[in-house]
This record gives sequence, C-alpha cells and structure tokens, in this order.
Amino acid sequence: MSTKHVTKIASELALRPQQVLATAELLEGGATIPFIARYRKEVTGSLDEVVVTAIRDRLNQLKELDDRRVSIIKSLEERELLTDELKEQIMQAETMTVLEDIYLPFRPKRRTRATIAREKGLEPLAEMIFAQDPAIDPVVEAEAFVDESKGVESAEDALAGARDIIAEWVSEEQTARAEIRKLFSGKGLFQTKVLKDKEQEGRKYEDYFEWQEPVAKAPSHRILAMRRGANEGFLRLQITAPEEQAMQILERLFVKGHSACSAQVKEAVTGSYKRLLLPSMETEILAATKLRADKEAIKVFAENLRQLLLAPPLGQKNVLAIDPGFRTGCKVVCLDKQGGLKHTDVIFPFQSEKLATSDAAKVASLCEKFEIEAIAIGNGTASRETEAFIRGIKFAGNIPVIMVNESGASIYSASKVAREEFPNEDVTVRGAVSIGRRLMDPLAELVKIDPKSIGVGQYQHDVDQSMLKQGLDDVVISCVNSVGVEVNTASKQLLTYVSGLGLQLAQNIIDYRSENGPFESRQELKKVKRLGAKAFEQAAGFLRIRDAVNPLDSSAVHPESYHVVDAMAKDAGCSVANLMKDQSLRAKIRLQDYVSDSVGLPTLNDIMQELAKPGRDPRKQFEIFSFAEGVNKIEDLQVGMKLPGIVTNVTNFGAFVDIGVHQDGLVHISNMSNKFVKNPADIVKVHQKVQVKVLDIDLSKKRISLSMKDS
Repeated sequence: MSTKHVTKIASELALRPQQVLATAELLEGGATIPFIARYRKEVTGSLDEVVVTAIRDRLNQLKELDDRRVSIIKSLEERELLTDELKEQIMQAETMTVLEDIYLPFRPKRRTRATIAREKGLEPLAEMIFAQDPAIDPVVEAEAFVDESKGVESAEDALAGARDIIAEWVSEEQTARAEIRKLFSGKGLFQTKVLKDKEQEGRKYEDYFEWQEPVAKAPSHRILAMRRGANEGFLRLQITAPEEQAMQILERLFVKGHSACSAQVKEAVTGSYKRLLLPSMETEILAATKLRADKEAIKVFAENLRQLLLAPPLGQKNVLAIDPGFRTGCKVVCLDKQGGLKHTDVIFPFQSEKLATSDAAKVASLCEKFEIEAIAIGNGTASRETEAFIRGIKFAGNIPVIMVNESGASIYSASKVAREEFPNEDVTVRGAVSIGRRLMDPLAELVKIDPKSIGVGQYQHDVDQSMLKQGLDDVVISCVNSVGVEVNTASKQLLTYVSGLGLQLAQNIIDYRSENGPFESRQELKKVKRLGAKAFEQAAGFLRIRDAVNPLDSSAVHPESYHVVDAMAKDAGCSVANLMKDQSLRAKIRLQDYVSDSVGLPTLNDIMQELAKPGRDPRKQFEIFSFAEGVNKIEDLQVGMKLPGIVTNVTNFGAFVDIGVHQDGLVHISNMSNKFVKNPADIVKVHQKVQVKVLDIDLSKKRISLSMKDS
C-alpha cells in the first residue's frame, strides 16, 4: 500500500491516515463494504459505507493513474526518450490530466503539419524564430531553407512550415494547456443549434434549438440532453471560450517583444489556438463535463433506487395480485405468506355487466378460499378501472386494495429468472406474481430486475455504463445487507447480493437447502459447498435464521461476537434468550467490562441495540395509500385540483409524481416549496406520499404540471 496514496486520501477526505490504511488493507483482503462498515468499526474508526466506498473509489483512481504512469515510462524508455528530469515530472503528476499533458509532446503522433515541416528540415528555422532575437530577420534566414527537392519553394513556404512547428510546441506546452483549460472550464459556453431541416423531426429538443449556457453551471440533465440531441443528429453542440482572453494568455506566455520574429511567433500562436488548442480543449471539456454529468446522474439514480429498494414492505401476508388489462382481461394470482403461487385465474370485468358480476363473485370467493389479507393491483393500463371494480366488491372482511408500481415487472416476467421460478406459467402470470411480491417485500422482488429497468433513472442509457453498474450494484448490496436476508426463504438473486457470497455460493446455498431442508443454525452454513471461512466471515452476520436454536442467529450479531453475549448472559445469571427479552437484565450490563483487544465500544453498542431489537428491519412501517376517486385518466384532471400522489422519480430539475392517471406529472424544482430549493432530493424521496396541485395540463403532449407549494 502506497504511503503517498494513503496520506493523499486521508487529506482529501479529512481522515486519519490510519483509518485509510486500515480500510485499504481490509478491502485488499477481500472484505466487502457492508462488512467493513458494520463489523470492523474498531479497525476503521467507525467509518460508514459512504466513506469506505469513497476510499475504495479513490484507491482505484490512483491505481489507474499509477498504471498509466508505468505505461508511459515504459513507452519513453523503449524509444530512448526518458530523462531523469522527465521521469521526475511523471512521478510527481497528481492527476491524469497533468500526466497526459507531460506526455503529450512525446506521444507517438500521426503525420501532422509540424511533422511534415520537420521532414523538410525546418525545425532549426523554427527554433531560431522562437528565440525571438530582435536582430534576426526571419525572411532572410528563411531563404537558406528554400529547397525545391524537399518541397520548400520559397521563403514564405519555409516560414509557414516553421510556424506549424511552433504552433505544435505551443499546443503541447503544459502551462499553456493548463491556463487555456482553466479558461474553458471557468468561462466556456455550451452552444447548441438545430441542424438544417431537423426542426420537425427533433422537436423534443426544441429547447436547445438556439441555446447557450456556462460550462461551469450547466446541470447534468441539460448536459446529457444536449449530448443526446447531438448524438442523434438533431443538434450541433460546441464549446466556445472568449477568444480574446485566450490569445492574451498565449501571447503573454510565448510572444516576446515586437520584433519580426515575434510577429511570426504571434501568427503561429493564433494558428495554434484555432487549429490545435481550441478543438483539443473542446474535446477535453466535453469529456470532463460528460464525466461530471454522469457522476451527478448516477448519484441521483442511485439515491432513487435506494429509496425504492427500502420502500416499506407489507410483510408476510396472503396476497391476491392483479395485472390489469382491458382486451386480454386481468390476470389474477393468489400468493401465500411466503410469496408462493397458489392459484391463477383471469377475469374480464370490462367486457359485459354479466361477466363483471360473475368475476366479482369469483374474486370474493378466491379471497375467502385463500384467506387473502391484501389485494395488489399493478398501476399500468386499466389499473384505475380495475381498482374501482375491486373496491365495489363486498368482501367478508376488510381487505385493503393497494396500487403497486409495476415498472420492470414485464422485464422480470420475460427473464431467465422468471422462467426458472415459473417454467410452466406464461409471462402474464409471472408479471402478476411480481406485482404481488413487490407489495409484500419490494427489496426481495426488485433485486431480480436490472435496476435500469425499474424506471427511476435519469438518462441512464447515456451515462458511462460501467460506472453506472458499479454505482447501482453498491446501492443494491448496501440495501440488501442493511435489511438482512432470511436464508431459508431468500431467492438466489437476493442471496447473490449478500456480503461475501455472489452467484455461485448463492446457488450452492439454494441447493443445500433443497437437499437438506431449512438451515437450523448459522454454523450449518459452513457445510455449504465452497462456502469457506472467509465467505462465512463476510456473510454470516447478514444472514438470518428465524426460530434457530441460538436466538442470536436471527439477529445482526456476528457469530464472532457470540462469546461476548454468552459472557454477558452468564454474568447476568440468565440465558441469552432471556437477556434479549428482558430490558432490565440488559440495563445492568456495563459495556466497559467486555472491552478487549478485538472488541471495542462501537461493536458492544451495536450488540446491545441488536439484543433489544434482534434482526430489526430498518425500513419504515407500511402505510396504505389511495389515489383520488373519480380521477382515473388525464382527461379527468382540472387545473387547481388538489390530489394525493406518490413520487416515482427524482431528478435534478424536479420530481415526477403518480397521481393515478397513467401519466406521471412533473413538480418542477421551482414549484416544490415556497422556499428556494437547490436539490429536489432534499425535499422528496422516491415512493414518498405527497399532496400536489394541478397547475397545467397539455393533452396533446400528455404533460401534467404540478405544484407542492402551499397555496
């Protein structure tokens, strides 16, 4: 582990070097982020997942920098271009940009105008002019380089070639690039124009047909929108900077005095900027702003996904789930408390009054037969009509009817995962099952779907896909492990995200469970094929075994700490089970008495919290939500209406809200609060229930403008 890297990261993140070093060593040893944050607090100084992730990401960035450094040095050595001074510069470079600027003059090039000029023997003339000696007449000196056999037919040809060489020197000079880059970053402008004859076809980009805004202030969603419009062939996108200021910078750096040679250098500098530096900086800034936009968009996506995954679960209930439809009918499934499929059916309540009557009786009968405790209805086509139909049925008891966001259910229903679970059912049945299970436990069901298909992202197909996958995987892993997983009922997909497992070990756990029945203890996990000591250490604390002989197996207390709880129970003169049940017994425990070299107060405090609420679920309590009655489609809306809604997506420019009309409305950031809002995520979260007011309805574009302001 590089001491330099540790010191650098510690400084950047305002941490002690020992915290960074300890975290880096744990990561290098194969420990997962959830495990480090939860069970190695004494080692890291109680760093949370956010900081541990930041350390991991920065270590990876610095490794990439080191790898590039090695590659550059090797290339220079092979071409016998490496000097001690150059090597020192390369070793001291702290960013990839600086490193590439140092390497640029030595990078193998395609044949350029400067290369051709050098081939004509004009580099000595360029050096002479660049020195800018007032006593030298460049035209006279250029005469000596006229050589028709080399293609230099006149003094002006020689001077033009020399200027090409000087232009390349200017464009590759490190200080010049740094200052022009700073100018572009600070005062550059994005500019977009619609391409000729693309006005009608590209109307969705009409906001950018004639647009400009500062590079430094452009939000991620607009950067990605402009880039998409350009990539799709509707817009011309460019970045400009104040040319006069750019020339002042370059002339200050390279033009000395007012001699004839200085005039040649000034001309070369102008050509260098327009022909080399400007396009190079435009490319660089486009890439840098794309990276910035990607990071912001992925951050928004990740936070939305976290809220969706941690949405309150209904819990283990018998559920009747319906995937609504007009023409093909509504697919109905009945699920038991574990989400097992018990019955499938189809109803056609919208085709005739007679069918509606018989279907109502059928649904009531199914609810009675399968002791249904809740009804889940997907929020797609015909959802509000189906909801009205179901609410009109007289059930024997009070059965709540709940609308469920079905984004991604169709993706799941056609997936390999769904085919493995239900090989003998069609996609409509699988979709209905997913809707029902999503109500019971959103996390357990949503992990089966590619996060990009869930519908809470912002330009997710435009951002760097590997960066997106890493960001979303981190969120899923974090959520799964913060909730914990019941090992005897979890799907393979859910187990895959448990710390230390992965796809193969998850399958091995399923296979063991199938062959030997439910796990009776955490220790039994060691019998699973290929689940060794390291995997057990990483996973055990996040796996729960309900009703195990050892009550700690259903908690987040790690097996490595069981001896501590045993000692507490022994000192209290009771069993571990009684210690967990009786708060008065726990109140007598002095945590300081159990501090050791391996167990400190952070872990002991966590243990006490777990003993009080073993296996506690961090998710909020489930609350039943209903849309406004009589407002089922966009045509039912009226300006001024106040309606309940559920936030479905949060972006940098506002939040989308489902108000039950099959088309989400937008609460623009300017309409989120009576106070100034900098970030919509500070006001709302995905799946949050809100009250909104209808501001505007555009039926032709199917756009609904909403407000959350107090009237």
